[in-house]
Parts: sequence; C-alpha cells; structure tokens
Amino acid sequence: MMRLHFKVITSLVLLLLFNHILIYGQVDNTNKSKFKQLGQELPTPNSYRAASGAPGHEYWQQKADYVIQLELDDEKQRIYGEESITYFNNSPDELRYLWLQLDQNMRAKDSDTYKTATNGMNEEMNIGQLGRMMNDFDGGFKLDFVQDANGKALDYTVNKTMMRIDLPNVMKTGDSFTFNVKWWYNINDRMKIGGRSGYEYFAEDDNYLYTIAQFFPRMCVYDDVNGWQHKQFLGRGEFALTFGDYEVDITVPEDHLVAATGTLENPTDVMSDNMLKQWEKAKNSFEDIVIISDQKDAEKREKTKKKGKKTWKFKAENVRDFAFASSRKFIWDAMAVKMSDGRVVMAESMYPKEGNPLWEQYSTKAVAHTLKWYSHYTIDYPYPVAWSIHAKSIGMEYPMICFNFGRPEKDGTYTARTKYGMIGVIIHEVGHNFFPMIINSDERQWTWMDEGLNSFVQYLAQNEWERNFPSRRGPAYKIVNYMKGDKENIVPIMTNSESILQFGNNAYGKPATALNILRETVMGRELFDHAFKEYCRRWAFRHPSPADFFRSMEDASGVDLDWFWRGWFYTTDHCDIAISDVKWYQVDSQNPLKESITDKAKRDAATVNISDIRNKESIKKTQDEIDPSLRDFYSTYDPLNPDAIDTKEYKEYLASLSKEERALLDAGLNFYEISFENIGGLIMPLIIEFEYTDGTKEVERIPAEVWKSRNEKISKVFIKTKEVKQITLDPFLETADTDTSNNYYPEKKEASRFELFKQKSFSRENPMQRAERAKKVKNP
Repeated sequence: MMRLHFKVITSLVLLLLFNHILIYGQVDNTNKSKFKQLGQELPTPNSYRAASGAPGHEYWQQKADYVIQLELDDEKQRIYGEESITYFNNSPDELRYLWLQLDQNMRAKDSDTYKTATNGMNEEMNIGQLGRMMNDFDGGFKLDFVQDANGKALDYTVNKTMMRIDLPNVMKTGDSFTFNVKWWYNINDRMKIGGRSGYEYFAEDDNYLYTIAQFFPRMCVYDDVNGWQHKQFLGRGEFALTFGDYEVDITVPEDHLVAATGTLENPTDVMSDNMLKQWEKAKNSFEDIVIISDQKDAEKREKTKKKGKKTWKFKAENVRDFAFASSRKFIWDAMAVKMSDGRVVMAESMYPKEGNPLWEQYSTKAVAHTLKWYSHYTIDYPYPVAWSIHAKSIGMEYPMICFNFGRPEKDGTYTARTKYGMIGVIIHEVGHNFFPMIINSDERQWTWMDEGLNSFVQYLAQNEWERNFPSRRGPAYKIVNYMKGDKENIVPIMTNSESILQFGNNAYGKPATALNILRETVMGRELFDHAFKEYCRRWAFRHPSPADFFRSMEDASGVDLDWFWRGWFYTTDHCDIAISDVKWYQVDSQNPLKESITDKAKRDAATVNISDIRNKESIKKTQDEIDPSLRDFYSTYDPLNPDAIDTKEYKEYLASLSKEERALLDAGLNFYEISFENIGGLIMPLIIEFEYTDGTKEVERIPAEVWKSRNEKISKVFIKTKEVKQITLDPFLETADTDTSNNYYPEKKEASRFELFKQKSFSRENPMQRAERAKKVKNP
C-alpha cells in the first residue's frame, strides 16, 4: 500500500501527454486502432441498401415461379421431372441470359467436388471411407430439353453445376420470361456416399425412405451485390435462391406418405377417411399431438407394397426453394400452433418405426416449441406448416420442411446424447425456416449469416425447453478451446464458405457465441433483442448482406459496434486479458500520531535480512553495548516517533484545507490502480469482481471503450470504501477469455488433479457419459 499526497502536478501531466502524442505520431502515422470504423471494409451505402442497414428506397429483387411435375421411381431410385419457370426481371438492368443452378451435377462422375476433395491414408480405414474415395456413382442431371413456352428449343450452356440459358430477346425492367426444362437423375444412397438429399435403404423390410432436396434446376440469384450469384456448388457452401411461388405435383407409389414444402391441395385424393378425420382433429389440438397414421398402418404398408401410383399436389407461396420426403414407412403426427396474430400453423412430423419412441414423444412438440420461440425473438412464422422428417445421420433444412437425425437403439433404448441431440437438431433445422429461408442471406458466400445466427437463436430456444439443456454452442466458455487454438488452422468468420477451416466452430459456434456476448455483456438484452428483431423485420423475404446486419444492429440500438465486428468477424484475435498489476493507495492523513502507528507496523512486518537474523545469535554484544559511552541521541532516536514540530505542521496543514478537502481526507478511501494487458488482441469489456475483507462482493462493468486510446495496456483507478481481499476479472466467464489463470489478484493457484491407477488407466466419465451408462443399465 502506498500513500497519496495532495499535490497538483497539472503542468507535468500536460507535458508528459504532449510528449506522448509526439512520440506516438512518430512511431506510426496511420490508424491501427482496433476502434477504427469499418468504413473501408463495408460497401458504400446507396439507394438499394441504406447506411442504416435497411433496404433502400429503390431496393429490388427478382422473382421466379415454378410449376413442376415429378415422379419418384421406387424401383430404380430415380426422379423424373418437368418444370415450367417464369422469371420476372424487377432489376433496373437488361438481361441477355439467365443462370440456373444444377446442384445434382456435383454428383456427376467428372464433378469438381471429387476432383478438389483433399484426403489421405492411414493404417486403419473403414470400407465407407475407401468407398467415398473410389465413388463412381453417376448422380448428375440428365437434361432432356430446355424450351421456351411455345416448345422451341433454347440455346443453353452447362458449366458444371451452373447452366446459362441465352434469351431470344433482351429482358428489360418489368419483363417476364417463361421456359421449360425436362430432366431426370439417379438418387444417391446417403448411407453409402453421403449427401444432404437422397435415400436410406432398410434391408429388414426392403423399403426406402426418400428425403429429396436441391433436386431440380433452380434460378440463381441476381441482385445488386453480386449481379448473378453463380459460384460453383462444391458441396459445402449452400444456397442462394430467389423467392417465388410453387405448384408441385409429386407422383409416388400409392402407399407412400409425402411431406413437402407448402400446403397439400388434394388431401381427399391421397389420404384415407381415418387419416382425414385425424387431420381435422389435429388442426384444433394445441396441447397434444394427434397421430394421423400410426405405427400399425406403417408396418402394414411396409409388407403389402402396393404397385399403383398417387399424385400429391402441393402449393407454396413466397418461398425460396422446395423439398419433399416420401416413404411407405412413415408414421405421421401433427398438432396446431397459434401465432400472435391469431393464425394457426401446423407442426408435423413423419418418421419410420425405427425413430420411436423418441420421435412420437418429442419431434412435433419440438417443432411447435421452435415456432413459438423463434417467432418471439425474430418475426412471427409466416408459413402454414412446419415439418420435421426423420433421416438418419443428417440435419438439413428447406422451406417448411427439414430432415433430422436421432435414432434410438433397435430395442427402443436411447442415450442422453441421442435424446438431446435429436431435440437440438430439430430446433436448429426448424429454426432455419427463419435463417435463411425467410431472412434470405447468401449461403454460398457467407455460411455464418444463416448457421451462426440460427445457432444463436437455437441456444435461446433450448434454454426455454429445459433448464440446463446441454447446448453445444452459445455460452462464451464453450468457444475457448477453438479461440486459443493454432492460428494456422483458424480463419476469420468473414471467409467464403468453401475456404473455411474448422467449419462448425467458425460458421456456427463463433458467431453464435459472439451474438450471445453482444446480448449478455456488450449491449444488454433489451437493446440487443430490439435491434435483432428489427434486422429480421427489415430483411424478411429479402436478401441481406453482412453489412446490412452489422449496420442494422448499430442503427436500431444506438451502440457503436465496429470494434466488435472487426475483432470477432474480421480477425482471428482471441480474448486473453490479464490483470498485470495492482497498486493499493490510501490518502496520507499527515496526522503524525496515526501515521506513526501505520509506519511502525509496516516496518515491523518487513522481511528481515538473513544476516541480521544470524547476527542476533553470533554477536553476543556490540561495541556500543560493551562501551555505553559511545551512545548519543541518535543511537536511540526513532524517526517514526512524532515530535512537537510534526504536531505543529499537522495543525497548520488542517487549517489550510477546504471543507471538501477535509471530508476527502477523513473518508478513509482505498484507491486501487489496476493495470490490464490485452494479450490475445481481442478488445472486450472488463467485468471485475471485488471481494472485500468483510466477505461482501461487488461487480463493476467497464465498456470496451476503455481500450479506445490504448489497445494493448491500460490502467484504471477504482475507489472503494472497503479494503479489497480479491480481485477477479471475468468472474462469470462471459468474454471467452482463453486464459483465466491471469484473471486474479492476488494470483489464485488451482491444483491440477491426477488419477492413481493400477495396471490400467481408466478415463474419467463426464456427466453425459454417466447418464448414458445409467440409461443402459436401467433399460438393458
């Protein structure tokens, strides 16, 4: 502890500050501050996209309507399709050609997906790994024709996963053009060669379950940001798609049940009387699920395998895509969900018997839960239905329908991991209806804009499902291991989808964590929630870019977040802020009696030199002890004993103080100068917990702007009425600090634990593993 004297040194401070400015300017005359605004990184606002982050007054986007006839060949595992596309040019540009996506061409034998895949060998490899390396499956599109509305052939060029159609006439603003494409392709076996779309074969009953998506030629996005977004589909960077209306007829074996994007237009043609009765009942069931087709029905269909055909007709308005699922194995249940505007949305599930008992118990209720809480945090779900379809080993999303994993053991038992993994993936994939199906970002370019934002809201929804839900992503401490990893294997969030390293951590975990930190620590829940909802409202059924999100969050909250976007999204910096030093000061009262006691106690507590300790024993008598005549006044004088002069000077000092100065002198305040060091480079707020000697605690929250002038090292004085026992930085683990060992003063030592073992070492189970083992014991 040090004493402070009341002395004004303004001139010295100003001189030091002036010299500092001169020296700083000589070292670097460009702005390297982490608080530098994102002026150069973000595109210039214009009449299409405003500086506020909202769509501009001249914002436009294209539209594409589809009329599609499909047939699913359950014998050859093929899809045949013929579609009519009407494309509307709402842009201010003239168009001489159109670009379409042929995503299935990533499964053509000469696909760049296979050519550009990197892999390696090791001494232990399974047949599945080798099979994927040796894959010769031909799953690319076979185009029968591309014609105009009158049946006249159109010139077209296929460039891998893209197709250009040359227009017979220039499309001007406001024009529309209708053309037809006929095609077919072989459906891939997902369990052998993987894929978002495909089929799973069940050898036990010789049946197939189809989950079909990105399966038809679809229009590319043409917008004010990229022009045509026709970046090749290599398998990772997902989709950029145009909104439109769909009318789709799906012909399948007559005993199949079909779920799809949109509303079923001909239920009486494809559903039995009992199914129709249950369906009507489900429309009014807001608490419990209603089984529309049960497991006995499904098992009967599995065995009989009818040979006829039925056509299911679906219609969807203002969607960006279409997907469906079909199988005779399906069990079907549903329940109703009421939106805040009074609309009723149907939450529904289809799953094979292999999904029970988990799916009947949880799937549709998880769908309903997701619609409720995503609508709470974003916008009301606008579509009439939301499906969850059981598909082993994948989680994938499309408008109004998603495919989700979560399969119990054959005996019906399941682990905690399976249960919560299934509920989590359903919440996540149903949540994708909002990001990117409605708030329609460019997945091909920026994976984080849908996966990151969706993972964040998924975390919020999981918290509403069950206390202590085992969320994988969201809390700051769960991203620490990734953030402190080898920077050679880490890239910024603002990286194109195909070039991301550690895909899950980069595009899902880190942005979800960043948003949670914004909500809990930087902005606060009220400001964040308002701004986030405003972004969603602005860009529902539109095409937002990263700049639109960044600007909207600042515009609607009144918080400058450029430093946050720069650090979290544009760099690989991590948070490691240390308490590097603490100095404790008290005001010097200059009361000779009081200060004498304090100074003597300090002197008595000082460390004794080893020589002095030993001399007390080895030197029996000093010379002045042998010969007292050598002593004088100074031999016994103690400078810490006050005298008359000290008392006189103290009285004069008190008389010179004002009333305010005297109050400060008598307050007995403690001044703690804490030095902080930004080791990791990532600017973050300071959350500091003070524990006092009387056992009480206090938390102070200092905004990140405390680093605005100095990004590496700062110091700040905290004035306390009580003496501090312990200082802790980031006590609630809310900044993703990668090294908490330097977050304490005095330094806190934590023992490392080790296990004793005999003959064999056993690893310690975590709580989830123990729960799984307990479940197995309970249900052998």
